[in-house]
Amino acid sequence: MVVNNVETLKEKMEQVRKAQAQFSLFTQEQVDKIFFEAAMEANKQRIHLAKMAVKETGIGVAEDKVIKNHYASEYIYNAYKNTQTCGVIEKNEGFGITKIYEPVGVLAGIIPTTNPTSTAIFKSLIALKSRNGIVFSPHPRAKNCTIEAAKIVLNAAVKAGAPENIIGWIDEPSVELSGEIMKEADMILATGGPGMVKAAYSSGKPAIGVGSGNTPIILDSSCDIKMAVSSIIHSKTFDNGTICASEQSVIVDSSIYDEVKNEFIARKAYIPENKELEQLKEIVLGPAGTMNAKLVGRPATEVAEEAGFELPGDTKLIIGEATSTDISEPLSHEKLFPLLTMYKAKDFDDAVQKADDLVKGGGIGHTAGIYLDVVNNKEKLEKFQREMKTCRILVNTPSSQGGIGDLYNFKLAPSLTLGCGSWGNNSFSGQVGPLQLLNTKTVAERRENMLWFRTPAKTYIKKGCLGVAIQELGKQYYDCKKVFIVTDEFLYGNGYTKPVTDELDAMGIKHTTFYEVKPDPTLSTAKKGAEQLQAFVPDCIIAIGGGSAMDAAKIMWVMYEHPEIDFMDLAMRFMDIRKRVYEFPKMGQKAMMVSIPTSSGTGSEVTPFAVITDDTTGHKYPLADYELMPTMAIVDADMMMNQPKGLTAASGIDALTHSLEAYAAMLQTEFTDGLALQATKSIFEYLPRAYENGASDPKAREKMAHASTMAGMAFANAFLGVCHSLAHKLGAFHHIPHGVANALLINLVLDFNVNSAPRKMGTFPQYEYPNMLKRYAEVATFIGIEGKDDEEKFDKLQLKIKELKAKVNIPETIKEFGIDEKAFLENLDLMVEQAFDDQCTGANPRYPLFSEIKEMYLKAYYGEVSYSKLKNDEDILEDIEKQVAETCEE
Repeated sequence: MVVNNVETLKEKMEQVRKAQAQFSLFTQEQVDKIFFEAAMEANKQRIHLAKMAVKETGIGVAEDKVIKNHYASEYIYNAYKNTQTCGVIEKNEGFGITKIYEPVGVLAGIIPTTNPTSTAIFKSLIALKSRNGIVFSPHPRAKNCTIEAAKIVLNAAVKAGAPENIIGWIDEPSVELSGEIMKEADMILATGGPGMVKAAYSSGKPAIGVGSGNTPIILDSSCDIKMAVSSIIHSKTFDNGTICASEQSVIVDSSIYDEVKNEFIARKAYIPENKELEQLKEIVLGPAGTMNAKLVGRPATEVAEEAGFELPGDTKLIIGEATSTDISEPLSHEKLFPLLTMYKAKDFDDAVQKADDLVKGGGIGHTAGIYLDVVNNKEKLEKFQREMKTCRILVNTPSSQGGIGDLYNFKLAPSLTLGCGSWGNNSFSGQVGPLQLLNTKTVAERRENMLWFRTPAKTYIKKGCLGVAIQELGKQYYDCKKVFIVTDEFLYGNGYTKPVTDELDAMGIKHTTFYEVKPDPTLSTAKKGAEQLQAFVPDCIIAIGGGSAMDAAKIMWVMYEHPEIDFMDLAMRFMDIRKRVYEFPKMGQKAMMVSIPTSSGTGSEVTPFAVITDDTTGHKYPLADYELMPTMAIVDADMMMNQPKGLTAASGIDALTHSLEAYAAMLQTEFTDGLALQATKSIFEYLPRAYENGASDPKAREKMAHASTMAGMAFANAFLGVCHSLAHKLGAFHHIPHGVANALLINLVLDFNVNSAPRKMGTFPQYEYPNMLKRYAEVATFIGIEGKDDEEKFDKLQLKIKELKAKVNIPETIKEFGIDEKAFLENLDLMVEQAFDDQCTGANPRYPLFSEIKEMYLKAYYGEVSYSKLKNDEDILEDIEKQVAETCEE
């Protein structure tokens, strides 16, 4: 079939596509045999094809084209003979990742008139190696030799087992058919003039095309002049300068300019002057202001003849001296014939500037080169490679042979299609080979993330353990010299620090106490404590108190060890603690952290969390990182005996919320589940006793202390959920104690989470589907609740939580707590947004929408029954919100 119109081209494309579908199933062994035989036959026909190309096109040197054809077959085969292009290329069972190479499909091969056979051989071979089909669009002035090269490779490939129509071509090329082939192909391999490459990238199909080259070469004062000049002549005259990487301009340091000039002349280069130079400039560019196509690939003598002067027959190269690097200077353009421009540079900086101008003027992204003494001029080379916007930087190398690779540097891959990257408006920035013609198919199996269980290095428990545990700070263990104690004024004034300081005194350890921590500790307090830490320079920090003292101490610890840190970096939100953008600084380099709780609720003594309030904005920041984990926790119920009833209730329900949220969190594990369940059971059994009896029931106090610590260990590793997110903002905006805020919301959150078909579920690989009804029923069963099914058990668990809250006198609603309705509604939308963005939200099994958070807040404020009435009469609710909005505007 002769392909000479759109209809026959489509038929040919269909033939190649069917052949490629068959070829795509071949094994690596089959492909490698075909690749070998095709390369062998192309190599055998290198002289025949070279002569044919010169005869048909009148361009270049036959002997040099023999080398090109030889290179396109031998070097390409040698470079890729062992490269895997079929099947599975990577498999990692542990991570569940499999990567497979797949061919692109059918390629459109656009072939230039300058290298019509070598480029056809090259593109055919890399297409075969990658199991692609290819259809060539030859240059009209080189169609016969290009088709002959394609036929030779095709016949050898078919003989070796390839499908019959795996390579095709256009017999009568035209602009129309070239456009059609680019439209029909799966990918375009475009080599040619700027217009052709631009058309390829404008076709709507993926394209690998190359920009024009305008290679500048610097000859530094330190270069080996004879080697540099010889290399440049060898390169620029190769096939009469038709390789796009060939030198276009040399920029010579003024100190060696005359010597370089004489060397060029001695080696048969001609340097025209005056009239001849002007005549030369007149013919360099064609009517369109681009390179004169009539001169491409013609010898120096014919270029001179075209300019109107004669040269000796053995002249290898014409050198035109110039001063301007602007595009208005004809000699500054790309010249694919034996004409070289020479500039004199004042110094190295001037040379680099001129090279940069030339690259930007018409060869950006392609190639640049330099000759210098590398050993003693590393700074110059570094400057050159830094400044040049080219994808190939060649050092002491002829650029034609060096740019195509593997001749002067064996690690630069061989290629006859040289990408120029984004600088040259190309899609690729390197040496094009078979790997650029493959799709990588990635099979990703679902895998669960690695989880963890982390606690302080030492956690001491049991009533009365403080005196023994604190002795570990002495010489026998940690050998601490100075201790900084962080607590609040009440605990300090009522002797809670004395058991610690007495032991420190007995061991001869110096100490000082910071007792200015207030509930909901502020950033300014932490900064003040950090200043005192810097002055005292302790090697141990002891936090004594509830969550506030421990949270403040953790922040002071960070500021003491790393005064350079920005607090907002510490507070940056993350989705996965292992992938956070900001990496917490390493802690424990200056001081260890010891936590001694005096309340049974926060669990902060064993967690990597701290909550701090920015007193300038009122915003609460929950910080989380395992670097914040205390070194030692001492949980002694003797320190908790005299908690007031309000603190007992709030901290007890806080601990219950910790255990319930840790059990529900998507990051829960069997390790955290056991702790959460036992903590829950203990809290239901012992919190009412601790609340009613206080110090007269030491067993209840101890059980609550241990429950709080167990819940802390659970949520330190499983994390929390949306109840804490909402509670953090209630505390920040309305100063509701944290435990009470959790208590006001926990039943609503359980109802929210138990939905089996939520609007959105949480995202974590081990969380397979909404299952919280089953999980909460497990909690109910563990604490002794019976029921006919999970629904009944869940309802009874909810009732038991409400009964517990009533026993310890927790109010039922936010409104009942005493928060003004107007103030609550004014801040509602801001609370909703901040709660959504709270660090705890991400671990919740149900991903909340803004509207859902808002609804929970409103239910918590009005009570579920009252809210339902308001919701049923939406006009009332809208009227309330409207009044609030009007008040805000006023």
